[in-house]
Amino acid sequence: MPEQSQNAANPAGKLGPGRLVLVVGPSGAGKDTLLDGLRTRLSECEHVYFARRMITRAANAATENHGTLSEAEYDRLSGDGNIALCWRAHGLGYVLPAECDTKIRNGYTVIANGSRRALPKAFEKYLNPKVILITAPIPVLAARLAQRGRETRTEIEARLSQASLELEGIPGLIRIENTGTVDQGVNAILQALGYANG
Repeated sequence: MPEQSQNAANPAGKLGPGRLVLVVGPSGAGKDTLLDGLRTRLSECEHVYFARRMITRAANAATENHGTLSEAEYDRLSGDGNIALCWRAHGLGYVLPAECDTKIRNGYTVIANGSRRALPKAFEKYLNPKVILITAPIPVLAARLAQRGRETRTEIEARLSQASLELEGIPGLIRIENTGTVDQGVNAILQALGYANG
């Protein structure tokens, strides 16, 4: 597309033409499980890239496969701007690497495990951001979190009942209620993103 036409369609100079898909949702919603299933289903799909986050905590085989940062490294990366996105949540720092922006410039769909705290910057920076909210009813979330053994189910339900589990005012929000099988959840995401036959 000629540069003049691109600028007319993108007057704010936002990063494109690819899209950033941020998958968000409360603990226990099943984001990591659905992302793993999505990665498998789209493994042979060209121009899809799954971002590997960097987090200021040690890697844990029971959770996502992420890179580890020190607090000093997080401060340096977030300060020099040579990253795609960064945010803080639950006392930790999270970074999406600059490779994500390179892929988006080349027309890829970049899929990342995100956070509602990253959304304002994502909509400010990217031409085609998409947000997928993975959620479930509070009793389902509580049962899943109780299996982790960190809190009692009563404590978890009390905490979840006070939490904001929905997102308001997000353009084009894709909401997936993850109460069925993994395949059903993955199929819902594929359809929403236009990969129904992925």
